[in-house]
Amino acid sequence: MSWETVIGLEIHVQLSTESKLFSGGSTGFGAEPNTHVDLIDMGLPGVLPVANKDAFYKAIRFGLATNAEINQTSSFDRKNYFYPDLPKGYQITQMGMPIVGKGSLKIMVEDQEKIINITRAHLEEDAGKSIHDLFEGETGVDLNRAGTPLLEIVSEPEISNAKEAVAYFKAVKQLVTFLDICDGIMAQGSMRCDVNISMKKAEDKELGTRAEIKNLNSFKFIEKAINFEIERQIRVIESGESVVQETRLYDSVKNETRSMRSKEEANDYRYFPCPDLLPVVITDKELNEIKENLPELPGQKEKRYISEANLDESEAKIISSSKTMANMFEDACSKTNDSKLVANWLVGDISALLNKDNIDIEDSKLTSNNFATLIERISDKTISGKIGKSVLEEIWESGNDVDNIIKEKGLVQIQDESILESIANKIINDNPGQVEAYRGGKDKLFGFFVGQVMKETQGKANPQSVNEILRKLLD
Repeated sequence: MSWETVIGLEIHVQLSTESKLFSGGSTGFGAEPNTHVDLIDMGLPGVLPVANKDAFYKAIRFGLATNAEINQTSSFDRKNYFYPDLPKGYQITQMGMPIVGKGSLKIMVEDQEKIINITRAHLEEDAGKSIHDLFEGETGVDLNRAGTPLLEIVSEPEISNAKEAVAYFKAVKQLVTFLDICDGIMAQGSMRCDVNISMKKAEDKELGTRAEIKNLNSFKFIEKAINFEIERQIRVIESGESVVQETRLYDSVKNETRSMRSKEEANDYRYFPCPDLLPVVITDKELNEIKENLPELPGQKEKRYISEANLDESEAKIISSSKTMANMFEDACSKTNDSKLVANWLVGDISALLNKDNIDIEDSKLTSNNFATLIERISDKTISGKIGKSVLEEIWESGNDVDNIIKEKGLVQIQDESILESIANKIINDNPGQVEAYRGGKDKLFGFFVGQVMKETQGKANPQSVNEILRKLLD
């Protein structure tokens, strides 16, 4: 039987505001539990929320970048449910009048382009966090995240498989980081998504019953969870049973999804307009200012790198795929005029290390400043390209400063031609047979002499100078 998969994603993006959506509490990550909490976050009686203007502006940035409808009048609603980490007993969100309406985003899967339509993107506050592993037999609550501004981006059910879902999530991450509205650090909860999956027969027009997988925060887990759930639903249907509409969790250890609770509908949450917050009106002037100050987007960077930096399309695409990598490229290019050299290191050695460790560049110990310094030291011939590779490996492992590594390990390139000539003469005198063979027409032996000089200098000799000196002495 031929089955079609129908997937929709709800991506929760933590907006990079300094304070929370309705309070002055800090949004900083990693603080001691319950130290970034104020009276509003605690839901104490009598306190009133005040909407964060910066959160609205960041949401509008996303809407403009996805060619979405911007609702210049939007409002907040209460979503009622009980959970220990939700002290008010409700979440303030945008149900009826979201700030961002219909838009779209382009994805690429195996060189095939596809447009994924966006239903809406709305502002809402995050809940706190329940902690189960610190207290035996008891659960603790950390309200540091309570009230943190989220932009929930809801896609249309137009995604057909796990690879498309991952590509869409990556495209959203790329966009929100370039827009400077989110840091994109999934390990810290800055981005996570709920995946809605249903199966239907190829000839059916109606969608099947969907199950939702909650709180996925890595590309690998998204792909594995979707693939497992597809197989599970097909097994259920083909065994004569029906898929239950429910919320499920993904267990990465067992690589399986399991039931969490029955899926709630909108009426279960008793949505109603929040009486503490008036509708928010964005003026034409504000909207135009946000438009005029949009940062350069990935596609724009890619075109500029091709036209101005003379990069190949493939190089430009890789470098502009990540804001961190793009910043590294531009910072390093400011230290040298050789944009090709910079691109070669990013696309070659650094991409190879990222693939080997299966990490994003943001998760590596390489900083933009350290990379720029490495390129500068290669460009000004302080070190050779070969030595540069060993310096990069040291940075990758330790995060140490480039200049400190060069100094501590004595890696400065030998450029004194008198020293190099002396070493070259020694190599020639020690290998008379090879000299005779080279002069007899075996040109490939030239590489032997270069290698011997580099070996003698522990790779610190200037390769260009070595070549010139050996040509002079041998020819």
